[in-house]
Amino acid sequence: MKRKKTGEKMRSEKKIEIESESPVTAVSYDKDQAKITIVGVPDRPGIASAIFTPLGEAGISVDMIVQNVSLDGLTDITFTVKRKELKKAFEIVKRIAQEMNFRDVKYADDIAKVSIVGTGMRDRPGIAGKMFSTLAKAGINIEMISTSEIKISCIIKEKYVELAVRELCEAFGLTEK
Repeated sequence: MKRKKTGEKMRSEKKIEIESESPVTAVSYDKDQAKITIVGVPDRPGIASAIFTPLGEAGISVDMIVQNVSLDGLTDITFTVKRKELKKAFEIVKRIAQEMNFRDVKYADDIAKVSIVGTGMRDRPGIAGKMFSTLAKAGINIEMISTSEIKISCIIKEKYVELAVRELCEAFGLTEK
């Protein structure tokens, strides 16, 4: 016998109760996102602290962080902040990049975060793959991925948020009561 779970689906600030037999109990999104990418960062101890400590001291909250280490001893670091904090964060990071000779700093403010939520997400084989393939079939590129025990989040272009939410709800059997 399959157990039904209840959760919420977010639409702007409206919550909608849903019923589901899926381990995914909700789909949510956040359009108040921007990302900063630092290119050509030396891969050595203390670099992350040199970047993120000044942001914290400036009262800027960082959400998702992705670091890619390349073979040449350099790394790229991409992270997200609230859109309203982008200008301040970018100015801080640009200053640090100049002081530490990083190759480049870029930003994007046309992004959003879409998430699937449920219990034990890390222990459920296939859930992440299903999310990623659902977005791919809808023609939506994933720019960043973050996982936790209860959530898998992807950064996508903001213009695809409604499509992503609709497709993910359908893929995971989330229906309005």
